[in-house]
Amino acid sequence: MSTFVILLGGELHATPRLMSQVAGHRVIAADSGMEHAALLGVTPELWLGDFDSADEALFTIYPDVPREAFPQDKDMTDGELAIAEALRRGASAFILAGAFGGPRVDHAFLHLTAAVSVAETGLPVLITSGKQEGYPVLHGENRFDLPHGTLFSILAFNDLEGLTVAGARWPLVEKDVAFGSSLTMSNVALGPLMVELASGRALLVAHPDPAAQF
Repeated sequence: MSTFVILLGGELHATPRLMSQVAGHRVIAADSGMEHAALLGVTPELWLGDFDSADEALFTIYPDVPREAFPQDKDMTDGELAIAEALRRGASAFILAGAFGGPRVDHAFLHLTAAVSVAETGLPVLITSGKQEGYPVLHGENRFDLPHGTLFSILAFNDLEGLTVAGARWPLVEKDVAFGSSLTMSNVALGPLMVELASGRALLVAHPDPAAQF
C-alpha cells in the first residue's frame, strides 16, 4: 500500500498520534499546505498549486522541492490537483493533513466531501488537523479504532437510512436520520466503534486528543 500525505492549508497540530500516522509516507504539498512541512519534519516530493496563498519565504526555504504551477483560473482546487497527482503516482490510501479550519470555509467543506468521494472509490482516507480526525462512513459496516472516551460526531451530507452505531455511549440501531438533524452529534466512543449505514453519505469526525475533549 502506498499512502500519500497531502498537505493542505488548514490547521495542523503535531500531536504524537499525527506524527505516528504520517511517518514514512510519501508527501505532496498543495499551495500554502507547504507551511506544514517543517512542523511534520517532512520534505514533499512535489509542491503544486496556483501559489496564490503560499508565503514567499517558503520558496527560499524549499528551493529544491519540485514545483508544478497551475493558473488561478482552473476547474479544480489545489487540494484536488494534489489528490489527482497522488493517484497518478500510485496512491492507494490518503491522509489529508490540514483539512480542517483555515481561512476559507468553502475549501474546508470541500476537503470533507472530497474525502468521502475518494473513499467511495475504495481507497482509505483519513483527514486530520492532529486534534480532529475525519473518517468517511461508507455503506455497510465501518469499524473505527478510537481511544476510549473519544468524542465523535457523524456529519450527514444528506438523509441517512439504516444508521447503526455500536460501541458508543449512545448507540443507534437502524435509525433513519434526516439531513440537518443533531441526533448524531457529540457521542463518545467506549472502545472500538462500529458504524453501519444502509444509504446516504456521512463523515465521522473524532477528537482523539484528550486536550480536545469538551
